[in-house]
Amino acid sequence: MLGLLTPDGSAATAVDLIAEACHCMRHRGPDEPGTWHDEHLVFGFNRLSIIDIEHSHQPLRWGPPDSPERYALVFNGEIYNYLEIRAELAADEQAVFRTEGDGEAIVAAFHYWGPDAVRRLRGMFAFAIWDTDTGSLFLARDPFGIKPLFLATGPGGTAFGSEKKSLLELLDRLELSTDLDTRAVEHYTELQYVPEPETLHAAVRRLESGCHATVRPGHSPSVTRYFTPQFGVRPVTDATRQKRYDEIADVLADSVAKHMRADVTVGSFLSGGIDSTAIAALAIRHNPDLITFTTGFERDGYSEIDVAAESAEAIGARHIVKVVNETEFIDAIGKIVWYLDDPVADPALVPLYFVAAEARKHVKVVLSGEGADELFGGYTIYKEPLSLSAFDKLPRMLRRAAGKVSDRIPEGTRGKSLLHRGSLTLEERYYGNARSFDDARLRAVLVDYRPEWTHTDVTAPIYARSEGWDPVARMQHIDLFTWLRGDILVKADKMTMANSLELRVPFLDPEVFAVAETLPFDEKIAHGTTKYALRKALEQIVPPHVLHRKKLGFPVPIRHWLAGGEMYDWAHETISHSQTEHLLNKPAVLAMLAEHREGAVDNSRRLWTVLIFMVWHAIFVEKSLVPEITDHTYPVRL
Repeated sequence: MLGLLTPDGSAATAVDLIAEACHCMRHRGPDEPGTWHDEHLVFGFNRLSIIDIEHSHQPLRWGPPDSPERYALVFNGEIYNYLEIRAELAADEQAVFRTEGDGEAIVAAFHYWGPDAVRRLRGMFAFAIWDTDTGSLFLARDPFGIKPLFLATGPGGTAFGSEKKSLLELLDRLELSTDLDTRAVEHYTELQYVPEPETLHAAVRRLESGCHATVRPGHSPSVTRYFTPQFGVRPVTDATRQKRYDEIADVLADSVAKHMRADVTVGSFLSGGIDSTAIAALAIRHNPDLITFTTGFERDGYSEIDVAAESAEAIGARHIVKVVNETEFIDAIGKIVWYLDDPVADPALVPLYFVAAEARKHVKVVLSGEGADELFGGYTIYKEPLSLSAFDKLPRMLRRAAGKVSDRIPEGTRGKSLLHRGSLTLEERYYGNARSFDDARLRAVLVDYRPEWTHTDVTAPIYARSEGWDPVARMQHIDLFTWLRGDILVKADKMTMANSLELRVPFLDPEVFAVAETLPFDEKIAHGTTKYALRKALEQIVPPHVLHRKKLGFPVPIRHWLAGGEMYDWAHETISHSQTEHLLNKPAVLAMLAEHREGAVDNSRRLWTVLIFMVWHAIFVEKSLVPEITDHTYPVRL
């Protein structure tokens, strides 16, 4: 979706511009393009038809009986409880609907319930509603940030859209510059993603997850947060423990059932882990012909193909595998970065792109297991407060002394990291799952390194909202607002939408979260494992060989590839030709690559972070790299 709200009633002059800008995100909806405008606003849309395929066209008009076209809507995503909302509104408000889709449910809910309607939606969404009576625009994004929404406001109006690259086409019209945000560049280098609400272009921001905004012509958006997670603990006793596990199983089953609603075929991604296996096992109850998809590499230790195939056989699903080799991996990088809009230095993007392309040959929608780790305590690092608990009892002075001792220990020595991290408070040491550059390496790589532009810019206000919580809950809270929406959900949305495939994430459902947020510390990290309560809840759902298996995700062999061969040559050429000398110390980066090739230090994640930025810069700033983006044609029904 894309739109421009003008300050002077000149929307008609921007219709062709919006249609052209929409074309560069045609992959998000190749089924049906469309525009609509009045004097103040112009909407553009590319539809991926999933529900009510023959109708529910967008931009969509709806209104009450006395003003049937009062509102105009553009909407990216799905509302899974739309049938219940439509039924409630028809009964209580006598709302009249002209389609069978979820778009009308959004507009009608907004009309009758106001902005609080967003709290009633179970789904993934970014939408814009224009009220022609009041001349106000309402924008909203789902609680977890599954679907993106970018904003830019200048003298020429306010533009909004699902992809930043489309907004870049409108910056001249808005009278805004294309300058980079150098603080966001530093945040990216440290975090491996650009944290919300930033983007690498200073003029473009993101509407944050769990927020809505109101905009009037000639004014800046007024933003309101409607969803703030609260990891409050509901006590668990021996008498209520099993009831809690049953509650988790029931609410997840209900979420999957609602996520299966579609007028097209729904498949499921399947790795070797418990999360995606649980989703697939519940999904096959509703579609006995479920197809599952996985990906991996030929190199030993970098594939979950065998485990995923065993899981698919155990639940009775047809299974399809995509194996990715080094050459096609390298060849796809430029295209993938173009789809991303802003760089994300997660190598798992690449296999996800390929498995999504394979899945799109067979289905139009897939389910996946994202969000389980953040909600139920699944990351191994969540055990860290236990391993560092002894340091918490030390006086501050002694903890700092441990840090100084760590500084003198050679890199790679056993115990160095433990001493260093134990010397820090939780707020100082934990900023999510992405960590590769320490301050010394950042200073060496960034030309204009600013120590005040650190991860605490991002995490301090988030930590402030979790004061008094247990440390695992605080880490989960950080990850919900950083790693989940900055990395996990960006790659999930961008890599599937690149292939015109809709990805749905049943764990990230408000009702599932309402149960997960009540779990105490020992129902997440217990008995030497993670996600303890979830594993107990899934004992009768997932096959035994998966239930307690260590989490791997999509492991990618970039450490080996960057040490020699095709990827080393690609990396060296990328660094050498990059026009980023004003931002990055290229000799230091080349030295890191040589150090990695010699095997002295594993620099793979640091190198990958820099390389992806250089590719991004070549595409969006230098314009020296123009990826070949193909207009694929897919059947509307599949």
